[in-house]
Amino acid sequence: MTNLHQLEHLLALDEARHFAKAAQKVHLSQPAFSRSIQALEKQTGLLLFERKSGEIRPTPAGQFLIQRARTLVLEAKSLKRDIGLYQQGEVGELVFGVGPFPAATLAGLAIEKIRLEFPKVSVRVEIDNPANLLALLLKEEIDFFVADTAEINAAPYLNIQPLMRQYGNLYARCKHPLAGQPHRFAAAWDYGIASVKLPDMLKAGLGQLLGQHSRNLPQLALECDDVNLLHQLALKTDTVVASTELAAKPLLENGTLVKLNIVDFPTLFSNIGIVSLKTRSLSPAGQYAIARFKANV
Repeated sequence: MTNLHQLEHLLALDEARHFAKAAQKVHLSQPAFSRSIQALEKQTGLLLFERKSGEIRPTPAGQFLIQRARTLVLEAKSLKRDIGLYQQGEVGELVFGVGPFPAATLAGLAIEKIRLEFPKVSVRVEIDNPANLLALLLKEEIDFFVADTAEINAAPYLNIQPLMRQYGNLYARCKHPLAGQPHRFAAAWDYGIASVKLPDMLKAGLGQLLGQHSRNLPQLALECDDVNLLHQLALKTDTVVASTELAAKPLLENGTLVKLNIVDFPTLFSNIGIVSLKTRSLSPAGQYAIARFKANV
């Protein structure tokens, strides 16, 4: 089987047209260099160089192989260089997913740090609910994801690293009719609840709060995985938004959004974790990205 070194020797001889000079160029003794060329001719079954009157010239077969060898050697050198750059995190692509609440609270700073540390790496972020992110991970279309792990079952092929807990509440605009006084959940429901996509189990729990005993799950006024859009809707309408303390914090601090006092609303929380495949090695940029998410908590 022809190897890359033999092709490099072929190119060296074509450039030097002299065995001794070509051997010196590739740091071989002349006998060893000659054996390499002879072995290449034997392996290909082709006469690659004519040796007449001390002049060495490639045969048509040699010229054919030289053209292809030049491309292969160039590609091999480029590959070697790219591998080195990849190991240093200077090229490549990083693709990861984030759930709605991590997207609104953790992803921004993490992505900023990644771009500063790895400016040559292409970054793509998928924002979706945990079930869809898990499907992407299992198809190896993303390197890892950060999301609520409550609905993700432990499996031998998954690496689930707990990251933080975000507590959820119901919020509304500061001048909302329900603001400032205690109310039951049914009162908030009448104004319409906007939330990220909820699992059926949680919807069933909301149905119990409303005294609904039918098999049909209650329908939210809006389900959307863009938390910022949910907040904007709450600010502009009387819609009540289900969000987390961390996601709503900037709007709570400037007074435009308030936490509603819903006396029968249970304590809800989102267990945020980092999920990856145990069998998939992460690039330096991927390892750094996970480290940044951990550092932001």
